[in-house]
Order: sequence, then structure tokens, then C-alpha cells
Amino acid sequence: MSDRRVLVIDDEAGLRHTLLLILRDEGYHVLVAEDGEAGLRLALAEHPQLVLCDVRMPRMGGLEFLERYVEAGGTALVVMMSAYGALDQAVEAMRRGAYDYISKPFNADEVILTLRKAEEREQLRREVARLKKEVGEVAGFEEVIGVSAAMREVTDLAARVAPFPSTVLLTGESGSGKEAIARAVHRASARREKAFVAVNCGAIPENLLESELFGHEKGAFTGADRAHEGLFEEADGGTLFLDEIGEMPLPLQVKLLRVLQERTVRRVGGTGERAVDVRVLAATARDLVDEVREGRFREDLFYRINVVQVHVPPLRTRPEDIPALAAHFVHRHAPRLGIADPEVPRELFPVLAAYTWPGNVRELENVIERALVLSGGKVQVEHLPPHVRSGRPPFEVLADDGDLSVKRRLPSLEKTLIARALERSGGNRTRAAEMLDLSVRALTYKIRDYGLE
Repeated sequence: MSDRRVLVIDDEAGLRHTLLLILRDEGYHVLVAEDGEAGLRLALAEHPQLVLCDVRMPRMGGLEFLERYVEAGGTALVVMMSAYGALDQAVEAMRRGAYDYISKPFNADEVILTLRKAEEREQLRREVARLKKEVGEVAGFEEVIGVSAAMREVTDLAARVAPFPSTVLLTGESGSGKEAIARAVHRASARREKAFVAVNCGAIPENLLESELFGHEKGAFTGADRAHEGLFEEADGGTLFLDEIGEMPLPLQVKLLRVLQERTVRRVGGTGERAVDVRVLAATARDLVDEVREGRFREDLFYRINVVQVHVPPLRTRPEDIPALAAHFVHRHAPRLGIADPEVPRELFPVLAAYTWPGNVRELENVIERALVLSGGKVQVEHLPPHVRSGRPPFEVLADDGDLSVKRRLPSLEKTLIARALERSGGNRTRAAEMLDLSVRALTYKIRDYGLE
């Protein structure tokens, strides 16, 4: 912080003087008040970044100070000070919004460590807020986190095309954030009040994908006991996101091209055409130019969906985005896990940045969630997986971590093999399944189970 202002509120003159000397030696600008009433006036007038406040004081105690300070819009992080008999009140103050508490008597190191942690948390909060403001200048892009030049180019291009009905092709490795960009484009468009419908073209068996996309009439095939509205009809007026479009079988590519050209769909087993107003966003981890050259993807469909191409770079090429992404995931998952006031020390970031992230942003999110669970909210480097801490390929870590239990190691080895196959195949699930000696359906389930999507 550029102006390190600390307000000390305590009715003991000796303690106020001691804290004044300790904090001045650490470079803080110190303000003092003898009770909660005087402290409230000073806090609202001087706007300190941190407040050290005693729990029990005459005229106005710490709990009342905290309540009135928060009601008045105060933004400083408040650390309560309590003697042994007032610990329950200090805990209650944290429930009401205090950052932390320290017990009297305390030494100088305890005070300084607590304030430094509070400063780090405030710096992180401000950084996340700044980053969200930067990437969220266009409404709809608030959830796209990234400050690297590469990601700024992505968001700038996506924001420019968002207001128009043109088809957008998102390219990039699996887990790099293509769906997040697609959702942001939808939110920033005139279709934001209508549905955003996403489908993974590689996760649905070929014989069901046509019905899923275009719908079917009752009796169209065995088991079709009633009419079914397809995803194009469900997305009418909104946006349809076709993820992994490179996995779509050739016969369906022909039908998709007709829908894009005619803006009508015909249900399986039906005879009539149904008009649809749908904006299509497509994504792929494959090189579609190569797929066209090899005859696996139609050239006319490629040009139809490739009106504007947005390439999302892999996480390993933009390590400067990792701190903001990690902080974002901490604050996304902590409430769901029942963790209040999570802590992420800055020394974690160089470790995260040194890893290559074959699973990209999705892998980072899973690692952060795992660390929160293992740490209870106070994340340290030791709560990261061994291969992330070492910065080495998972296979090397598997070979030397000393655990020889087949039962415990199989899931980790399987996840590692799948991640490696997806990396080598450029995200092509059919090729990855061949390498792994799995069916595409089995691979799809495992990708989902291991969070490698």
C-alpha cells in the first residue's frame, strides 16, 4: 500500500504508545484513539487502511465500533484485540466482518505478521477488482480474467464482434477458456436476455447428436415416444455454443451447414421446416485447416463458421494471468466450500507460474479447489499437488515420490496419461482415445470425471 495508515483504538494509554512505536518502526503512519467513539470519528475522517481495535472499552466497545463503522461505509480491515476473557467477543466480531483478532498479551512479531497478512489480502482484493474492471469494461466480460497482452487481444476482439450476429470460431487447447469467452460474447450481445445453450459435439454419440441438435418427432425411431425440441429450437432468439465442433461427424456437418444457410431446422422424422433465429458460436481444439485437408471436416462449413476467429492462448504462454486467475478461483470456490476469509500468500504465485499447465485454466481451477479443501482456506505451497510444486512433468513425480500403492496410484496415473494424450493430439479426442486404447465415449466420461474439460 502506498499510504500505510493504521488506526489503533484502545483505552490503555500504555498499549497505545507501545503499538505506536512498534508500527512506526515498521513504516506505518499511526493514528490513535482512546475509545470506540473517538476511533469512529477518526476512522471516518482519516480513512486508514487497517484498524487495530480493542474489544472491551468504555463509552463504545469494539463490537459497536465495528457495527457502526461498517454501516457508515468504512472499508478498512479491522483486527480486534482481546484479553483472554473476551475471546468470544473477538470471534463474534469476525462473524460480523472483522478480518482477524489477536489475543493480549501479544508480542511485536504477532502484530506485524497479522497486519502484513491483512495487507496482502487487501492488495489481492484490489488487484482482482482492478483486473475485473479492466477486462469488464465491456458489459459481459466481467468473468474473463486476464491481464496479459495475449488475453487483452482476445477480449478486445471478442468484445468488438459481440454486438454483431456473425458466427465466431474459438480455437485453442482444451481447458484454455473458450467457453468462458463464448459466454462473455453472449452476455455482451443483444441476445443476452435469451438462452445460451452449450453442447459438446464430441460427448454425444453420433446416432443421438442429430436428434439433440435438431429435435425429433414422436415415433421417429425406437424409443421416441414423444416429440423432442432440439437445441437449435431451445436457443431460438439466443446463442448456441457448439463446443468441439471438429468432432462432428461428416453427415451432420452437411445438415448443420444447411441450418446455418437457411435458418430453419427439420426434426428427425419430420417433414416441415421450423424457422430459428440463433447465433452460433463454435469452438475446437483441432486444427480445422488440417481437418479440411484430410477430408474430416467440410471446407464449406469451415468457411461458414470461420467468419471471425478468436484464438485463446494456452495458460503456459501467459503466466502473468495466473495470480489473478488463482485469486478468482479462490473467491469463487471458498463460499461453496464453507470457507470464510480464505488466504492466498503471494509466494504461491511463482510456484504456480513455473508449472506448464497441460490442462490449462481448468486444471488451475481444480488445483486451487483441491488446495482450499486440504488447507481449510489458508493455502500454502505444500497444499499444491507434487507435480505442480516440482514444476516437473507428472510422470517424473510419479516415479520418485515413494508411494508404490497400485490402488492409490492408478487414478493419478490414468489422469496423467489422459492429459498427456490430449496434449499430444491437440485436444482431438478421437486420436487421444486411440492412443489410450479407449472408446471415445469412455474417454469423454473420464475427461469429465478428472476435470480435464
